[in-house]
Amino acid sequence: MEETIEVTSAARIPTQHAEALPDTAVRYAEERHWDVFPGTWLECAEGTERCSCGDPACAAPGAHPAREDWAAQATGSATVARRLWQKQPKASILLPTGRTFDAIDVPETAGFLALARMERMELTLGPVTRTPGRRTQFFVLPGAAAKVPDLVRGLGWPPAALDLVALGEGA
Repeated sequence: MEETIEVTSAARIPTQHAEALPDTAVRYAEERHWDVFPGTWLECAEGTERCSCGDPACAAPGAHPAREDWAAQATGSATVARRLWQKQPKASILLPTGRTFDAIDVPETAGFLALARMERMELTLGPVTRTPGRRTQFFVLPGAAAKVPDLVRGLGWPPAALDLVALGEGA
């Protein structure tokens, strides 16, 4: 059974399971008009899972770009996405920020608290993901990442004091 993360009252985004990744990448490109590109994946070697990048000390196994120019190569074409994932169906799905959305990245606990509060306030929730590193990413309008430091300062916080990362153009 496929797990899902609720992102709005009418839409669901599946978590990334190997058998569903190609279909998910195509759906992101086709239905959401998001640019996608395949990243690294997990490989089983000698009974343990390792990142396809080959680095035994990889900080984000199976969840990072495999090449430097990935964002420039990302595509919004479902046909091209299908072709890319046919070559490596276990590849993770990379979504470049700064095009159709930016992302606000916070620790998992803070993200869950924010989601609960937004739900109580009856706000419409947009896409939200959880990373392998126990972080929550809120997808927001493009350009929002550039405004975050001033918004945080306006609330009386120095941006460096919060474990919050704004991901915009080029991330």
